Amino acid sequence: MPELGVLLILVIVFALAFDYINGFHDTANAIATVVSTRVLTPTQAIVMAAILNFAGALVATGVAKTIASGIIDTHIATETVVLAAILGAIAWNLITWALGIPSSSSHALIGGLCGAGAAHGGFAAVQWKGVISKVIIPLIASPVAGFVLGLCLMSLITYFFHAAHPRRAGEVFRNLQRLSAAAMAFSHGQNDAQKSMGVITLALFTHHVIATPDIPKWVIVACAVTMALGTAAGGWRIIRTMGHKIMRLEPVNGFAAETSGATIILIASYLKMPVSTTHVLAGSIFGVGASKGLHTVRWTVAQRMVTAWFLTIPAAAAVAAISYGLLHIVGL
Repeated sequence: MPELGVLLILVIVFALAFDYINGFHDTANAIATVVSTRVLTPTQAIVMAAILNFAGALVATGVAKTIASGIIDTHIATETVVLAAILGAIAWNLITWALGIPSSSSHALIGGLCGAGAAHGGFAAVQWKGVISKVIIPLIASPVAGFVLGLCLMSLITYFFHAAHPRRAGEVFRNLQRLSAAAMAFSHGQNDAQKSMGVITLALFTHHVIATPDIPKWVIVACAVTMALGTAAGGWRIIRTMGHKIMRLEPVNGFAAETSGATIILIASYLKMPVSTTHVLAGSIFGVGASKGLHTVRWTVAQRMVTAWFLTIPAAAAVAAISYGLLHIVGL
């Protein structure tokens, strides 16, 4: 087996760093609603999310295979290209985290791969068919699906429970929200941790360390552990946005949003689509809010989030292309 060169080791280290940042950046996806409704304390929620993110990361590799072989031509995916892609994604994640804007770590990484791949081999190096079918369409469809499912589920709950005693119904949905938050944390780990697995596998494959782009067991475990550690660190700026700034959440709202979001993400993982857990849950929260009337949702927050979503892929691609140039300047 070929030796792991310095550049390949850097790819693995930075991919795990991205996985860690993804963990604390996207912790809000799993726990913002359950914390804002005070069903769980922040500490309880983070521990639960870390454990279930780890469990979710261990159970599937379909999304990782999409990242490893469906975004850019594997023949041009040198260690420099992959490293530049990761640097672009990390930079965008840190910028949006500092501003408290929920953006997509998944699409930051995909944008990074496209930008670095194009910088190395031209636009033909990007597998546009795969990007459109596996990334762009789900990018638009998944939050819309979350919105529609959240709207429908919350409307059904309102219809069937409108005559229930508020205190009794509140206690029922407090218990149910513990389950929905757990499902959201598990689905987040299942979809998001696979992105780092995919880029590490891509680098190992192009360096001929592995013969096929199948995910090695040690990569699965390393990424699962790293994401769990990142989740445990927490991402409080984004938690405040997701849990408080979109709408005022009650346990019933949190249950409907998390159930809707987890359902969409689990379906996407089954279809091997790297969706944004942030987009999906935010769409679900907006749908839940819209069921009570459009005035209950702070649409200015939605505007900021949607702007960040659409900027993510081109912005991360641009930073990755610049990173690729700088790596060549310094001799990497």
